[in-house]
Amino acid sequence: MTTLVLVHGAYAGSSSWDGVVGPLLARGHSIVSFANPLRGVQSDAALLSDLVRSIEGPVVLVGHSYGGAVMTAVETRAGHVTALVYVAGFALETGESAADASALAPGSTLGDTLTTVPLSDGTTDTWIAHEKYHHQFCADLSDEQAALMAVNQRPVTAEALNEPLAGEPLWRSAPSWFLFGELDRNIPAGAHHRMAARADARRTVEVPGASHVVGISHPAETVEIIQAAVDAHALADA
Repeated sequence: MTTLVLVHGAYAGSSSWDGVVGPLLARGHSIVSFANPLRGVQSDAALLSDLVRSIEGPVVLVGHSYGGAVMTAVETRAGHVTALVYVAGFALETGESAADASALAPGSTLGDTLTTVPLSDGTTDTWIAHEKYHHQFCADLSDEQAALMAVNQRPVTAEALNEPLAGEPLWRSAPSWFLFGELDRNIPAGAHHRMAARADARRTVEVPGASHVVGISHPAETVEIIQAAVDAHALADA
């Protein structure tokens, strides 16, 4: 049985997958949600690689936003990764950071919404200011849901967002699927298209009117593209 490993991104948490977990479980999938530390691409990916290594059988990695960068950095021999699903996620190239990738096309307004907290270890946490969170991050959700998410958001370090991918991107050895919103204000749709094209994506879906949290606002489309990635491996093995 294929195991789905869900990797949340910055300014969110594992609860961001709640809308897709139920439908995926109903389809009989085994699911693990990775608690992404959001501290650094390589250090976070090392922990994700450990998790993947512990799973028997095929694995499909599903990453949102910065979670996409982390899964891209997973060790190629960590386990039997059969597919990568980028849900508004960063599919980095070697030497490229999340900040670099978001600038592959014009339109990101994330930088103007961030507030910072200097940490004792010399790094800096970044948060989206509560009053800007709805418009910036999840404009297609209700006011009530956005307000709750703003309070519960998890910070990512500025260093993580600017850390370049050190090794070979996992998408070079595993097929990829891409889903993102037309009105993503964190990672412009044009940047998603460029990342999908260079990864030679099996499928690229741009959801009209959707924000950066397309996995929350459009759970049905998210479940379907994850299922497509699982089915592709099953068909290959048939």
